[in-house]
Amino acid sequence: MKIAVYPGSFDPITCGHVDIIERAAQLYDQLVVTVFPNVSKNGRFSHEDRVEMIEESIKHLTNVSVERFDGLLVDFAKAKKAQVIVKGLRAVSDFDYEFKMALMNKKLAPGIETVFIMTSSRHLYLSSSLVKEVYGYGACIEGLVPPPVIKKWKTLEDCQK
Repeated sequence: MKIAVYPGSFDPITCGHVDIIERAAQLYDQLVVTVFPNVSKNGRFSHEDRVEMIEESIKHLTNVSVERFDGLLVDFAKAKKAQVIVKGLRAVSDFDYEFKMALMNKKLAPGIETVFIMTSSRHLYLSSSLVKEVYGYGACIEGLVPPPVIKKWKTLEDCQK
């Protein structure tokens, strides 16, 4: 059985992330979407909210699960008996960073391969940070994020009023 993990902070999950998840789910018997904290980014949603939004966004995929993890990605992958780490790429700038991470992961866990999946062209510009920025200015984010994200964002705003 081929098991892969797809890590990210997913704050929030975007339609680009969902595209990568759907395509990776076709390649592997089991895909575990792994929600990691990213200390270098300002988090908008809690870990629990991120897991919930992802689960709602991918519930149509029967071979995909979602878990949170704090620690090294390779430790999580080993615990799940994963052979592959899936990383989505948008541009050359993504590749530079992700290539270095893949080499470090290979050093730490030689038996685990990193596979890069290019995002669909319609999502090339899309990032969680950009979505948060434009939403902060009141822009419509429909089509940029799955409906569960919009619902959760509105619920959080209502609670803060």
